[in-house]
Amino acid sequence: MKQENNYEDDLWKTCLDEKGRRYRRKDISNSLKKLAGLGFIKKIRISGTDTYYNKMPYPNSDDYVGFVNNIMFSNESKIKESLKKLESKKIFVDISKDLNSYKLANQSKANYEKLLEAFSNLTELASAIQLVKDTSTDEGLKKKLKICHLEIMETLNETSEKIIRDRKSNEMIVLQRRFSGRIPNPGFLKL
Repeated sequence: MKQENNYEDDLWKTCLDEKGRRYRRKDISNSLKKLAGLGFIKKIRISGTDTYYNKMPYPNSDDYVGFVNNIMFSNESKIKESLKKLESKKIFVDISKDLNSYKLANQSKANYEKLLEAFSNLTELASAIQLVKDTSTDEGLKKKLKICHLEIMETLNETSEKIIRDRKSNEMIVLQRRFSGRIPNPGFLKL
């Protein structure tokens, strides 16, 4: 990606996978949305249909750490709110013996989806922090990001424990599968 004025269509044409094929436009759009949400790029709208993306410069490392803390706080509050509503409720109405077909309870569906979304956002943020830590030369930034990363991992572990505690074994298996499927490799996004 160039430093300035990267149009989505140009990115779609130039981004190729390992086999030299283009990604789907939807995947490029989703990636750009996630990168904008993580603070790596900024979307600039010229008109209703004309938008481009620029890389976000962070001349001061405290600006990026503040941005990371803001994302952490908003997602942690979503997780706490969802957990409060889900802890005593049944999340699944029915789970078959093969554990691949399950039905969410109507009253829990919105809260469960909110929890999964916030969990995904934090895992992607942890992945982004890991990437910045590995590529940055600023030691002060690395130390601050290490603290943020530890806090995120602690929140994710506590969330997993709370949601699984006092559940039946088949519910635990489905929940663990859904949560582990949201965790990207360090430096990658889950699309």
